[in-house]
Amino acid sequence: SRRHKLYRQELNLTATSVLLPLRPEASWLQFHLGISRDGLYPRSSPAVSRLLRDMHDFATVSADYSQDEKALLGACDCSQIVKPSGVHLKLVLRFQDFGKAMFKPMRQKREEETPEDFFYFVDFQRHNAEIAAFHLDRILDFRRVPPTVGRLINITKEILEVTRNEVLQSVFFVSPASNVCFFAKCPYMCKTEYAVCGNPHLLEGSLSAFLPSLNLAPRLSIPNPWIRSYSFDGKEEWEVNPHYCDTVREIYPYSNGNRLLNIVDMAIFDFLIGNMDRHHYEMFTKFGDDGFLLHLDNARGFGRHSHDEISILAPLTQCCVIKQTTLLRLQLLAEPEYQLSAVMRESLLQDPLAPVLTEPHLLALDRRLQLILRAVRKCIDTHGEAKVVANDTRQPEAPESDSVKLST
Repeated sequence: SRRHKLYRQELNLTATSVLLPLRPEASWLQFHLGISRDGLYPRSSPAVSRLLRDMHDFATVSADYSQDEKALLGACDCSQIVKPSGVHLKLVLRFQDFGKAMFKPMRQKREEETPEDFFYFVDFQRHNAEIAAFHLDRILDFRRVPPTVGRLINITKEILEVTRNEVLQSVFFVSPASNVCFFAKCPYMCKTEYAVCGNPHLLEGSLSAFLPSLNLAPRLSIPNPWIRSYSFDGKEEWEVNPHYCDTVREIYPYSNGNRLLNIVDMAIFDFLIGNMDRHHYEMFTKFGDDGFLLHLDNARGFGRHSHDEISILAPLTQCCVIKQTTLLRLQLLAEPEYQLSAVMRESLLQDPLAPVLTEPHLLALDRRLQLILRAVRKCIDTHGEAKVVANDTRQPEAPESDSVKLST
């Protein structure tokens, strides 16, 4: 308590009362201004490269819980929580130039596989999965995952000493091994044995750039039609009805437009990373019903390289549709000279925490890609290429009126 008091006094003494100007060239702002109906950023965006570098290099100026954790804080009974591992431990870190990123700490070593008896809704959230998902999304040319970079955080200097949240301050402690640790208060776990610890202060984590605020760029959160059952028993209709897609096709907006095709894109992406936890998806309201789907919260991917969860591909195998551009990209990444695992391996070397994935996870990408292409071939054999492959066309770069508008 004395230490926390000294931290707060020092912060109060050094805090500036002068409003800092918003610099138009700030990488955070340039990233937000680059969002269009085609994706979160243009291909080969220099703003994204600068943003990744800034998230890695800039000092933190504050740390806090995320809004969803704050909303639930104190509104739970820890004896009733089904999630014993505290898998949702995450923090919001702020930087100079008004930058903000979601920090997810390392909770599982790269070489560890998720135990096969774990349900997907109690699985760990892996920082390296968030990093790898961003790189894969970019390789697939979806550009629907916010820029994410790995970083070693000094949790004492860059979290404890800069936070003004007394609840967050109260969950820091020093372990018997003299390592600085912290844990999440309710709702996800209440015990110090579920903490994450530095070595003694440094801790690996992922930093994912925040999207523009909802006031500036409103988004919708929509239940995934292929949502899974979040209980220990019971199944959803799509799991027992092979003709479930016929029902989905009758419901707007899946009855026309690109929404169903975008759901299939998302399923392909989730199958490649092994993510079974896609219960909702988000969209920018500005771009209408045919806007792209945001691929957020990918930390439950890359858990088991030895298992391919075919059920994730249900939107593809039940609806038998796929974008032509998506199929062409997948076919290219199946060619020996552009092998997906090799492209991912090279891309991930750019991250400061490389190697991000172990070799078995990289090789699993090639195996799963072949399973996707096999499923597409089966659909074509059954229904014909004209009905399966949607001749979508890439729209040109969005005009200024179609970009997310931000005001200062």
